[in-house]
Amino acid sequence: MAESGEAPVYVQELEPVAGSLGLSALVAALPLVIVLVLLGGVRMKAHLAGLTGLLAAVLVAWLAYGMPLDQTASSAVQGALFGIFPILWIVVNALWVYRMTVHTRHFDILRRSFGRLSDDPRIQALVVAFCFGALLEALAGFGAPVAICSVMLVALGFDPVRAAVVALVANTAPVAFGAMGTPVVTLAQVTGLPLDDVASVVGRQTPLLALVVPLLLVWLVDGRRGLRETWVPAMACGVAFAVAQFVASNYVSAQLADIGAALLGAAALVAVPQARRPAAEPVRASVLTGVRSEELDERDPRREVVRAYAPYALIVAIFSVAQIPAVKDWLAKATQTYDWPFLDVADPEGNPVGGNVFSLPIVSTGGTLVLLAGLATAVVLGVHARVAVKEWLATVHELRFAILTVTSVLALAYVMNLSGQAATIGHFVAAAGAGLAFLSPVLGWFGVAVSGSDTSANALFGALQVTAARESGLSPELLAAANSSGGVLGKMISPQNLTIACAAVGLAGREGDLLRKVLPWSLGLLLVMCLIVVGQSTPVLGWMLP
Repeated sequence: MAESGEAPVYVQELEPVAGSLGLSALVAALPLVIVLVLLGGVRMKAHLAGLTGLLAAVLVAWLAYGMPLDQTASSAVQGALFGIFPILWIVVNALWVYRMTVHTRHFDILRRSFGRLSDDPRIQALVVAFCFGALLEALAGFGAPVAICSVMLVALGFDPVRAAVVALVANTAPVAFGAMGTPVVTLAQVTGLPLDDVASVVGRQTPLLALVVPLLLVWLVDGRRGLRETWVPAMACGVAFAVAQFVASNYVSAQLADIGAALLGAAALVAVPQARRPAAEPVRASVLTGVRSEELDERDPRREVVRAYAPYALIVAIFSVAQIPAVKDWLAKATQTYDWPFLDVADPEGNPVGGNVFSLPIVSTGGTLVLLAGLATAVVLGVHARVAVKEWLATVHELRFAILTVTSVLALAYVMNLSGQAATIGHFVAAAGAGLAFLSPVLGWFGVAVSGSDTSANALFGALQVTAARESGLSPELLAAANSSGGVLGKMISPQNLTIACAAVGLAGREGDLLRKVLPWSLGLLLVMCLIVVGQSTPVLGWMLP
């Protein structure tokens, strides 16, 4: 046990405030309430809200729960370190790969390649916003898909408002596995559940969204006529995306789920003859009310098109090789496990908690594999070593506030989990009983709507969901996954994403207009997800779970 000779064992309490579970839960919820109010009400910047919430969590752990200050601080440091490695290690390297394609202009080639697949604006919305957006979500996340896809749609001739709405709604199905699986990796870590188990259940929920979203997109672009004329390619795209996401998350690798789904969805879409037919002129005239970019008519050499797709092929290849049992075992041997200093925590039953030990998967983690793919990408695209390093440092600088936000939120989550605050709230929430299955996705949705990040919502509420599930007799894996799957539907209404979309298409200050357009779809899809989770918690859909 870590430092057991220097520090007394801290035993978590469920009712430290006046011996009342209700009062204790009220006090334990203060850090979360503070973060949500500062983000959603005061509109404070996310990193400042995260740091304020962390301070509140430390004070509650120390003053209300009696956790020694050194153990409280140690919990926060462990959470911050996990935020940096492996979470931000994945995000930085993934965004670095994208930045290199922008630097060499191969991203423009890729964009033109997607734009030439069809001249039908309804099909273009599927290719760009749904398929390519999922590819960007897989690599970058954090608002990049909405910003880039909305600009691409405007370049194709879409009205700016319509382009922004389509990009926002499309950025749902891939979010849970975005940034190389960062949200589910975080969820597994904060809940203590195996990554494969969590990813497997999420992979049996979000693919159901993928069946609906393409149909919704063609409706948003061209109403009833769009649905009537293009439902076949939309369904083909959705089914292929859903199957690929399910297979990858359950049998291959959670980190590859979105890449495989995006590529297979695009391939299925292009394979449908209806998708390649020229759009009727009345359709184009009524839908494309903007100005089409002439740059899309440039012809690119086949060799350069292949190089533009190479970074994604390299990532798929490297992650696939890493899943070969012999290679996976070899990589796992490099994982270092440490007794975490100044931390000796036991649960209310007196059993040591997993947080006393810290694992460092230096080589096998997704971020290191993406780094290898990035090095290979630099070679394939002809990026000089000096430029590659410069782009990596520029990526870190670009993400500086996101880094501060993620580390502070993870530190807050670890303090709440290790001090017992999350367990108290979980026991209190468990009183919802059977209704908990319905409310579980709503909690994730609310967390993402406020924070703009499925990763942050999973860090904040993941442990709470698991505790409540165990107390109410529901599956911990189901409710943990529901937090992430419900969360993806809050992405389109988060102030962060709305601001990004408006800024990208020149609608600064019209976030309210966009919110009114996407809120009904967000709530409608959330209701569908809630019903799915309720069904999966009963024999009606329980057969869907592993």
